[in-house]
Amino acid sequence: MSGGLVSLLDDVASLARIAAASIDDVGAAAGRAGTKAAGVLVDDAAVTPQYVHNFTADRELPMIRRIAAGSLRNKLLFILPAALILSVFVPWLLTPLLMLGGTYLSFEGAEKIWEKLSGHGHHGNGHAGPHEAADEDVMVSGAIRTDFILSSEIMVIALNEVTEEPFWTRTATLLLVAIGITLLVYGVVAVIVKVDDVGLYMAEQDSNASQRVGRALVKGMPHFLKVLSTVGVAAMLWVGGHILLVGFDELGWHWPYDQVHHLEEWVAETLSSISGVMSWLTNTVVSAAFGVIVGGIVVAIMHVIPRKDGVAAH
Repeated sequence: MSGGLVSLLDDVASLARIAAASIDDVGAAAGRAGTKAAGVLVDDAAVTPQYVHNFTADRELPMIRRIAAGSLRNKLLFILPAALILSVFVPWLLTPLLMLGGTYLSFEGAEKIWEKLSGHGHHGNGHAGPHEAADEDVMVSGAIRTDFILSSEIMVIALNEVTEEPFWTRTATLLLVAIGITLLVYGVVAVIVKVDDVGLYMAEQDSNASQRVGRALVKGMPHFLKVLSTVGVAAMLWVGGHILLVGFDELGWHWPYDQVHHLEEWVAETLSSISGVMSWLTNTVVSAAFGVIVGGIVVAIMHVIPRKDGVAAH
């Protein structure tokens, strides 16, 4: 009897060790995937606050909650099943789809630069004052549609990191990424949009120190959002360009990425004392430059050439 109990406890301990190892594998894979998706995450966090701009303060958090729920629904009900089916039946399609997403990211980044330089940016939806409640559904729906594209890219990037893992590890990793990234992005967004309110509250307090901090928060947030937007553009170009360079290499066109490696090696040899940082920075800068080139070509096709044709027609 005691021998059977000991054997049972050994089996339980073995299962616990296997479960712990599996959890470690899932956590490590999710960490790798989240790091690779960093550029999309920054862009998501930079874009979303624009959808609740000009709404009353009491509607901001409910709107973000609705957008987050829509984002999670996109990932769990549509994108995750599609990604798993893709990984099982047509895994060879993953690299082209990833490159398509990289091209889209490069286009988005290059388009924002073109809009800034040319003055052809989006100027809002025509509402000069606070939005009415009727606009809320429209803005939330628009935010969820935009999130669908960004979430698809995040999930494909995550899937690319775990294609060699067993099916259930892949599934658990993508679930963890979907839930964790949604909570992270929209948690950050919720904090960002409420900083103004916190600043206003502190500015109305009796304490001079509190007033100074409050005014600094209110004045600083527009600058912070501009910096966040700029970082988002740079991250999109970097991630998009890197995805394309690696994708071309995997599909057999090795020359572009070979040149990046040669440049990294030269920089590492020249600056041996900080070779690790400079190699990473070299790869990042070249990837971003490649993203600008590819994105610029798409921007020309989508915006510049049609605009010139329209002017010529007149």
